[in-house]
Amino acid sequence: MQEALAISTLLSVPSRSSISTQDKFSTAGQTSSAGPQPSRPSIISPHSKSKGWNSGTKVHRMRRIIAEDPEWSLATVPLLTELCIQHIVKNFHNNPILKQLLPEHQQKVLNHLSPDLPLAVTANLIDDENYWRRCCEQRWAVCHVARHGGSWKRLFFERHLENLIKQFIPSTTDPAVILDLLPLCGNYVRGLRVDQFLPPVRLPPQPRSGELSDSGSEVEVEEPATDHYQMCDLVAGLSHLEELDLVYGVKDCGMNFEWNLFLFTYRDCHSLAATIKACHTLKIFRLTRSKVDDDKARILIRSLLDHPALEELDLSHNLIGDRGARAAAKLLSHSHLRMLNLANNQVRAPGAQSLAHALAHNSSLISLNLRLNCIEDEGGQALAHALQTNRCLTTLHLGGNELSEPTATLLSQVLAVNTTLTSINLSCNHIGLDGGKQLLEGIVMHPIDRDLSSPQPGPARPTSPRPQHIRSLPVALQESPWFRGCPQKSHQPPGPQEDLTDSG
Repeated sequence: MQEALAISTLLSVPSRSSISTQDKFSTAGQTSSAGPQPSRPSIISPHSKSKGWNSGTKVHRMRRIIAEDPEWSLATVPLLTELCIQHIVKNFHNNPILKQLLPEHQQKVLNHLSPDLPLAVTANLIDDENYWRRCCEQRWAVCHVARHGGSWKRLFFERHLENLIKQFIPSTTDPAVILDLLPLCGNYVRGLRVDQFLPPVRLPPQPRSGELSDSGSEVEVEEPATDHYQMCDLVAGLSHLEELDLVYGVKDCGMNFEWNLFLFTYRDCHSLAATIKACHTLKIFRLTRSKVDDDKARILIRSLLDHPALEELDLSHNLIGDRGARAAAKLLSHSHLRMLNLANNQVRAPGAQSLAHALAHNSSLISLNLRLNCIEDEGGQALAHALQTNRCLTTLHLGGNELSEPTATLLSQVLAVNTTLTSINLSCNHIGLDGGKQLLEGIVMHPIDRDLSSPQPGPARPTSPRPQHIRSLPVALQESPWFRGCPQKSHQPPGPQEDLTDSG
């Protein structure tokens, strides 16, 4: 009974082939009767597509993936986080996203960022030292990070700002090129070393008829309104500036060499004096190879009197004479200066005497460099007397000052008394062999050296106040490079030594 019912059911349901055939005939009849009709797309069910017209055949469904990259596979599909990081790196210029990421994701972004991104985007956002190291090494072949406190970010901003100053042309370059950088680098610049200041562009003057002689000696060249870049606005925006090292000159001038390119004018001097006076964080100030004479040195030093932070002043390789040295001596009494360098100037005996007077009462200076001047014995002996009462100076350089044997004799007595001086340089003088012997004896009798030296084995000499190891001094003296090349003199007993207690 059930089988008959199933058969009747199958019969009552038309087959797919009969349905499609009836549809065709019905459609054809309608078309013929009603005229042309718009065609309809035939819809075939997925089931009929998979099995085809033969419903009795079983076909397994398969899907093929054809990739353009033959090495593509599901194993190389990047993670969603990697895709997000790539998108952040690609659009970092317009949409910098860094602080919102996890630390490990931040590091991945920083490792892929380009060093060429604008400073307006990266300056106050990125502190990663590896990123700034890549920026520095891409821009400069030699990078001494130790000179910049071991910070690559500080190195980048200091050298970037230095390059802008070196290339600044007064009356031509827009000052905003430098000043607009202050909000970005003001917190990272601790020192500036600028060894070039370009002068303004000078156009050749138009000669006027009747005003020039045949030799042109009546021509008067007017100074330009602006000499070099004025640093007052720049330094005022650097709230952490501690070191300023300047050289007013031009590098690689070639055939365009003129002495005026290396001129430190009075306008430059007054502007710089006001700049360093207003910078209360400045600890080190160097102005070398800039033709600074007495008048300009006095202007600069006057602005440094009672400076709250200055510790080192370097005015070496200039044209400073006795008047400038007297100004420096006054500075020793009105500051906390620890290092003073006046090497290769024109200081003579009066200037050295002024420095010696200030040194005798000073309690902060630890280094004084007067090499390559001409203080002679008068100035050298004044400094030797000052060392009797000075208890802070540790380094003294008097090389190349036309000193002779009397100064060496006096220094030998001072070294036997002074307990703080650890380094003294008297090279390139005319001390002579006898003066050198006495000086070395004073060094050996130095209390610090006597405590640290170990006596050589051998019989003691009770009649001599010197330590036992002094026996080998004459041999060592002949072999010392200090006196190598000195003419040998016949030994004469030394004359009476000057009494240090009676001399002031």
